[in-house]
Amino acid sequence: MAGSEDKHAKQIAAATNLVKRLANRLNMDASVRLWDGSRHPLGQNVTSDFEIKIASPGVITSILRRPTLDTIIRQYVNKGIDYSGGSLIDFGANLNKGNRSAKLTAMDIAKVIAQLRPFLFASSEPPPEEGAFGGNITGANRAAGENKEFIEFHYDLTNAFYELFLDPEMVYSCAYFTDWTNDLATAQHDKLDMICRKLRLKPGDRFLDIGCGWGALVAHAAKNYGVTAHGITLSVEQLSHAEEKVRALGLQDRVTLEFIDYIDLTGTYDKIASVGMYEHIGLDNIPTYMRKIRSLLSEDGLFLNHAISRRAKKRRNLWPDRLRPEQRALAKYIFPGGALDDIGNTVQQMERAGFEVQDVEAWRLHYARTCTLWHDRLIAQKDAAIAIVGEAKYRIYVAYLAGCAISFNRGTARLYQTLASKSAKRPPALPPTRADLYR
Repeated sequence: MAGSEDKHAKQIAAATNLVKRLANRLNMDASVRLWDGSRHPLGQNVTSDFEIKIASPGVITSILRRPTLDTIIRQYVNKGIDYSGGSLIDFGANLNKGNRSAKLTAMDIAKVIAQLRPFLFASSEPPPEEGAFGGNITGANRAAGENKEFIEFHYDLTNAFYELFLDPEMVYSCAYFTDWTNDLATAQHDKLDMICRKLRLKPGDRFLDIGCGWGALVAHAAKNYGVTAHGITLSVEQLSHAEEKVRALGLQDRVTLEFIDYIDLTGTYDKIASVGMYEHIGLDNIPTYMRKIRSLLSEDGLFLNHAISRRAKKRRNLWPDRLRPEQRALAKYIFPGGALDDIGNTVQQMERAGFEVQDVEAWRLHYARTCTLWHDRLIAQKDAAIAIVGEAKYRIYVAYLAGCAISFNRGTARLYQTLASKSAKRPPALPPTRADLYR
């Protein structure tokens, strides 16, 4: 008994000293709550109620034995690591306000490991891997049919789950805030309308929405701009909802929907939109994607590409890009097969395919606001969400939406809308300025 108590005391002392070391470097308005109930500040003059909770010594042991982001995520999903007194978005904003010059990677690793010696030989079962994609998460050298598997993993959780935090039109991409105080429904309506106006949709246009989601854009375009719209998706759940939406609005004569991969599509369209789909195709497939879309476009056609982007690297690597830990986690738990391009390469690939780029607009802060609202709405529906998808998946999505909001606020993730015409050989079907978009 005495040995057990001594071991416990040493572990508490080691954990307390580690928190103090972190506090000196981070200086955050937050605290850590250890498994014995003791509370330790992560900075000077802590006034916030936000706490990171460590459930047991085994949590620290598991991270020491496998110090990866995936281990931390698995501990979070299984409540080995938890939080209270605020949101993960609050924590991210707090972290950004701390001692920015202090890098945890600069810590003396040897001293830290020595300090945590009481945990090295403690018993620890690795937390189960819940809510992860079981296949090829990178999408590299993807086989036929894998696009469908990737989309199903994320989007076919059931429509009822997404209804909990999306707007009434079920738009699952960056909203557009003409005023930062606008609610989500207003901002998503304004986004749909802005896309239609950027494409200068008009009655009689043949409009294609690649990755049409739950049908909001094709319905909006047909109802308000008189186009003949066609939407494609690889999600059974989304297709079912979109078909019902079209029937309910009486738009069957103007909107068609199809379960098909974009690469297999045929036909000719006057205007094409790809909203939140570009991130799913994989970097190696971008040239094929651009050529395919251009082949579907009429000679006077316009193409709008709406996509999350990453910051361009300072130099191109000779070797293929390796996923950073946060990218690997996102691919494993949220978007298998996904990858982010930088806007410079996107524009370059458009031009290489023969497009002429007409306009590029940044919406980064719009997506930060969108993700924050989604995050808050999901938390408000916690019990309903857990009843539908289970607690592990609910916790993953809360962390995912918070992480996205933080990334867009910091600028580590960006969002651009890029408008292009099919060729520079013909005058684009556009007015001389874009002033009409903002009247």
